[in-house]
Amino acid sequence: MQTTSSVGVTGAPEEDAHKGGGHLPSVGNTELCAIASEASGRTISPSLYNIDLAPTKVEGRKWTSYSIFTLWANDVHSLGNYAFAIGLFSLGLGGWQILVALGIGAVLLFALLNFSGFMGQKTGVPFPVMSRISFGIRGAQLASLVRGAVAVAWFGIQTYLASVVLRVLLVAVAPGLKDLDSNSILGLSTLGWLSFVALWIVQLVIVSFGMEMIRKYEAFAGPIILVTMAAIAVWVFVEAGGAIQWSGIKGLEGTEMWLTIFAGGALWVSIYGTFVLNFCDFTRSSTSKKSIVKGNFWGIPINMLVFGAIVVVMAGGQYKINGTVIESPSDIVQSIPNTLLLVLACLALLILTIAVNLMANFVAPVYALTNLFPRHLNFRKAAWVSGTIGLVILPWNLYNNPIVIVYFLGGLGALLGPLFGVVMADYWLVRRGKVNVPELYTEDPKGAYFYKRGVNPRAIIAMIPAAGLAIAIAFIPGLAAAAPFAWFIGAGVGALTYFAVADKKQAHLDVSGEPIAVASTH
Repeated sequence: MQTTSSVGVTGAPEEDAHKGGGHLPSVGNTELCAIASEASGRTISPSLYNIDLAPTKVEGRKWTSYSIFTLWANDVHSLGNYAFAIGLFSLGLGGWQILVALGIGAVLLFALLNFSGFMGQKTGVPFPVMSRISFGIRGAQLASLVRGAVAVAWFGIQTYLASVVLRVLLVAVAPGLKDLDSNSILGLSTLGWLSFVALWIVQLVIVSFGMEMIRKYEAFAGPIILVTMAAIAVWVFVEAGGAIQWSGIKGLEGTEMWLTIFAGGALWVSIYGTFVLNFCDFTRSSTSKKSIVKGNFWGIPINMLVFGAIVVVMAGGQYKINGTVIESPSDIVQSIPNTLLLVLACLALLILTIAVNLMANFVAPVYALTNLFPRHLNFRKAAWVSGTIGLVILPWNLYNNPIVIVYFLGGLGALLGPLFGVVMADYWLVRRGKVNVPELYTEDPKGAYFYKRGVNPRAIIAMIPAAGLAIAIAFIPGLAAAAPFAWFIGAGVGALTYFAVADKKQAHLDVSGEPIAVASTH
């Protein structure tokens, strides 16, 4: 992870050393802000700016279309997504109906992620800084902390779920270890603790090397996951004698069928409600808009159709074999009779889960914590703080407590749609993409994003009705029919309300952040 910066005017000694491949001298955050202040002609605040929150330089960005594609090659094929899509089969949708539902969701996601991604590519800033545009330099803490709180809890839960797979692998290789899996220490067996801590450490080590290491890991994991999932589907297809259950097992027809299809598509988008919010954390280092569109095209609609085909073969094939509906590919993996193949499949699932966890549940809380304490935390330190929180909350107990999952994580998750609506409406509809990037880092009361004491009251006003409606839909039984569309309703109400109350007469300047930018490979 890079700890120094080439911020400042072109030709500075630090920049020349960077181009020459030499090691840069360590620069403290106060000195870094002083250099940035001189370069931008504004007073850059240490409470708003550090090397991780600063915009990335355009030159040297390394996230290509392949990098974006491998994000989706990993995330789309996560165990949670397979469980969701197979659940559509349980609801009564057949093969073509599942593909249509996923296709609807994929088209919507492709559009949303492009708009979200373009914001990061242009400004070069992470989500906590991006949200300062609409919420203010201090109000942005609300947006980033809500996103970060959801992510850090799911980081712990996903690490626990991965540890379950590791336990299966270890017992398969060394059956004697099963004796370590029968006791309970704070809700987890000895083998469970060893598995969880081992995976916890692996993820923290990867993240400690920054976003560039995450990019490399995602690029490594993507092809492995695609090949593994396709191989499992082929194995099921052969075991089923070349036949699958193509039609729905409940015979849904007419209006009920189409409502279920559209609900499935809407829920598919909702699953990515967290990721569309902070996609700029990744695209801030993308090489161009074209790379985002191309990576999203192959990673979303195309990859999701491949994912859908694998789901249909897995679920339909297994149903033909024994008349049961699996819950996850891990159910199939555990039934593989060959120990070597079982171990290889488990390793692939572990690689997958780590890849998904890094991108979806680790980056967001790291940036949120860095944004909260920019004077004291950099990416590496924030990663260890975030990971420690994910450990001490004993996430297996959260996962096994439906009340916590539904009311705490569900309640926080319901706020993500309204947040997305406000941020997108402000950037695209009110400002038309014009951002004064250097002023995102100044505490000057006359700054464009200072608003009132650092908070934009119009954004808060827009959030209140949208958040209230989203939470009501999530928890009131009488509104259960609207629940699959809660994210869209919350985002739509948030966007429309903000557009209605926003000051549309204000002139907006478009000022590049390049003078205060840092290298994107940290």
